[in-house]
Amino acid sequence: MVREMVPSDWPSVARIYAQGIESGHATFETEVPDWEVWDSGHLEDCRLVSEVAGDVVAWAALSPVSRRSVYRGVAEVSVYVGSEARGRRVGSELLAALVECSENAGIWTLQAVTFPENEASITLHARHGFRLVGTRERIGSHLGRWRDTVLLERRSLNVGR
Repeated sequence: MVREMVPSDWPSVARIYAQGIESGHATFETEVPDWEVWDSGHLEDCRLVSEVAGDVVAWAALSPVSRRSVYRGVAEVSVYVGSEARGRRVGSELLAALVECSENAGIWTLQAVTFPENEASITLHARHGFRLVGTRERIGSHLGRWRDTVLLERRSLNVGR
């Protein structure tokens, strides 16, 4: 079941985020931020969690790509699935709900940035209408080595026309 994230979900969200960090292929981050930092970096709209048997097993949220008003309808996607829920279509259900929520919030372009090694994320986003924009080579240093990222984008067919 997908539902809106509430602040009391933070311990579960942080646990799942930590699993993504530990994988080495989900984010450049090396530590889970505290709630206040995470909260301030994400849009208030479209913060979602997925529950199985009452436990939060995945989360998704949007971050602004810029504070400039011209980009108010462009957001970056974060989707994290806990290890216990991977391979069970939880991420797909969550991303579908996030796309719908984003359009209801007036977002016309979603972008996702991932490491090329994260094939599951690339496949997931492609299934939900994201296209490959390109690879940014050696865009940042992560744990002592330069990493590429893949930029994916989804343009709404309903918003911003």
